[in-house]
Amino acid sequence: MVGVLAGFGFVFATLGLSTVLNKINVLNDEAARKFIHIGVAHWYLLTWWLVDNVWLAIIAPVTFIFLNYASYRFDLIKAMERDDKSANDLGTVYYAISLAIITYLSYTFSLQSAAAFSLLVMGWGDGLSAILGKKYGRVELYNSKTLTGFLTVFAVALGLGFIFLDLGFLIVVLAFFAALLELVSPKGFDNLTLPLGLFILLWALPL
Repeated sequence: MVGVLAGFGFVFATLGLSTVLNKINVLNDEAARKFIHIGVAHWYLLTWWLVDNVWLAIIAPVTFIFLNYASYRFDLIKAMERDDKSANDLGTVYYAISLAIITYLSYTFSLQSAAAFSLLVMGWGDGLSAILGKKYGRVELYNSKTLTGFLTVFAVALGLGFIFLDLGFLIVVLAFFAALLELVSPKGFDNLTLPLGLFILLWALPL
């Protein structure tokens, strides 16, 4: 339970820091959301280190499925939400669903390295690709997504692959697959398709 509480503390600290940085104009609204998007992905590393029981491990992500949906509906956590609800973007809810599913499966089948890789690619890859793609993207590839964003996801997945996986040259193929998944996924849904797609693929490969 100490690990569970530490995980909750880490997430709320990330939300709080993002809010403060936004209030003092260090981060604009979108950068504050991406700060949360990237930061919260590291929750898994802390949980992997401190929590052994799968049912304890999934308490936080399951809780945030409901909390994030309530925040989306009622603007409970301002730092996470966009002002424009017309896009019906449930990305924060999908994010928590991915955390819950991947955490459960990784503990059940001892695939923690694959889970850490998949979730951090979602955090860093998707987060940075949106920031860098918007700022430096000149070549649009598909559905308003840019070559810069595609290459960002590829580079992030490649680097994380060498840290968490022992797949040799296959890491390059996996990184390309990650970038392609993010590219073709509809807005918001990449929080499901990117981590789950990577995790399922790694589940099928010898690690």
